[in-house]
Amino acid sequence: MTMNSLRAAIYAVIFMTLAHPLSADVSEDLQGIKKEIKEKKLLLNKTRKVETQVSKELGKIEKSLHEKEASLVLLGRDLTVIEHQLDRTQREVDAVKNDAERKKQQIRVRLSALYKAGEIGNARMFFSSESFPQMVENLRYMRSVVENDRRLFAEYNEKIDRLRQLKAGLERDVLRKEKIKTSIESRKREIEDEKKKKASYLVQVRADKKSYQASLKELEANARRLHAMVEKLEAKSRKSYTRKNKPNVGEGPQLPAVPDKGFGSLKGHLSLPAKGEVIGRFGRHKHPEFNSYTVSNGISIAATTGADIHSVYDGQVIFADYFKGYGNLLIVDHGGGFFSLYAHAAKIMKKVGFSVAKNEIVASVGDTDSIRGPMLYFEIRYQGKPVDPAPWFR
Repeated sequence: MTMNSLRAAIYAVIFMTLAHPLSADVSEDLQGIKKEIKEKKLLLNKTRKVETQVSKELGKIEKSLHEKEASLVLLGRDLTVIEHQLDRTQREVDAVKNDAERKKQQIRVRLSALYKAGEIGNARMFFSSESFPQMVENLRYMRSVVENDRRLFAEYNEKIDRLRQLKAGLERDVLRKEKIKTSIESRKREIEDEKKKKASYLVQVRADKKSYQASLKELEANARRLHAMVEKLEAKSRKSYTRKNKPNVGEGPQLPAVPDKGFGSLKGHLSLPAKGEVIGRFGRHKHPEFNSYTVSNGISIAATTGADIHSVYDGQVIFADYFKGYGNLLIVDHGGGFFSLYAHAAKIMKKVGFSVAKNEIVASVGDTDSIRGPMLYFEIRYQGKPVDPAPWFR
């Protein structure tokens, strides 16, 4: 196998292992994506159930709202009837007041006449009778007058009591109807608010479902792509591991051991490719909240947007383009089986085939496809396998 074919194989391995940022093995990537697909499907099923439940609740709220609105219409009709009744009662009140006023005037006239006549008037009427029958007639007249006065007072008092009852009843009815109307209006506002809240929640649930569906579609596409990669790798491995071509050491084609010159001789003497704080390290890490682990093939350096990214050593650019999950990605071949990767760049300064020198500016820091803001994701690979970059820097 020639060096060019070995290099081509290394490039293929590099791109295959870049299919997922947190795994160095294509088969593991495929399993990881299958797990994510399963989780997304579970989330999607839960979202569909929530959507159905929220839709049912919205239906109930809509029905309740219609019932309340119908009740409010009936109450409005009742209120109209009450207003008509109030109008009739008011006319009756006016009539009773006028009648009571007439009775009051009659009583005033009678009291004035009695005051002027006094006891002498009554005695004069009694003693002025010329005969017994006339005296009896005068007495009957006096009793009639007294009875009429008594009835006059009673009728007046009755009108006053009736007037008081009418006014009290009207006040109670008006107060009761206004209270019910206010209560219904308040309930209607509460239902409208609940409806808006539930509708907003439904919109969010549907948006989540749409997002899950898009993510699931993408994951399934990645799974198919990785599955095809696995099949190609297995086929290539079977072809390479024939007795004729099988190397003496190891299970697959190997580049020469790390030399004591060139890139391999600079371990512990390199400079960081960008100025900033290392916020993610190489290796397997446990999530601080969830009982799960992730694997990082490189290190993450938090830096300001636009900050310079330097090549860690002399080499040739073999990739300079967008790569999903890594954003704008640059890969430099340093020879001897060593490669360096620079991801999430805002801008790439070098094109494929360009030669770069040690510490030369090759890109600028950005946040393309980064979930942690502006940063540089950096890897060192030897013979296609990621190695811990930390020991290489001084």
